[in-house]
Amino acid sequence: MKNKIVLMVIFILCISACKKQDTAIEAPPAPELKASAAAAPVAPAKKPEVPALEVTTYDGKAYKLADHRGQWVVVNFWATWCEPCKKEIPDFNKLDKLRDDVEFIGLAYEEIERADMDAFLKVIPINYPMAILDVYNPPADFDTPVGLPLTYVIAPDGKVASKFLGPVTLEDLEKVIAKPGNENAAE
Repeated sequence: MKNKIVLMVIFILCISACKKQDTAIEAPPAPELKASAAAAPVAPAKKPEVPALEVTTYDGKAYKLADHRGQWVVVNFWATWCEPCKKEIPDFNKLDKLRDDVEFIGLAYEEIERADMDAFLKVIPINYPMAILDVYNPPADFDTPVGLPLTYVIAPDGKVASKFLGPVTLEDLEKVIAKPGNENAAE
């Protein structure tokens, strides 16, 4: 008996599915879409050839990149949780001490409490100027980091000589500084 009921239900469902609908529902025509200036894709803003950077360093001093014309400046975006960043710091300390024509500015790109940064600096000291950035308002003249470390080498004339996404070595930095054509950047 169960089999007959099941077969009858299947039969009714099949007939219902095959039955032509008497009332057709028409979809309203799609509205015409017009391009507007506000909705048009916008190309990313071109960064200036000579970037500006003004920050307050961790020790409370004002730092202006423009004040360091005539020297090479390595601008390094980093974070305390970034292992490659931590490996770069001793090398940066070393080069900063060895060369009078090269300076560093470390830009901690993370949300961190001062006590946590103090604890980090006791383990891995930084001997060059460093600032903690507002991750919601990073420096406009530099790309917003999509990965860390992100390092810019600024020539003595203030122009970006090179940009590195990922770890950078002393040899990488020395190559940029010694690159043919860069010797005139100090003039």
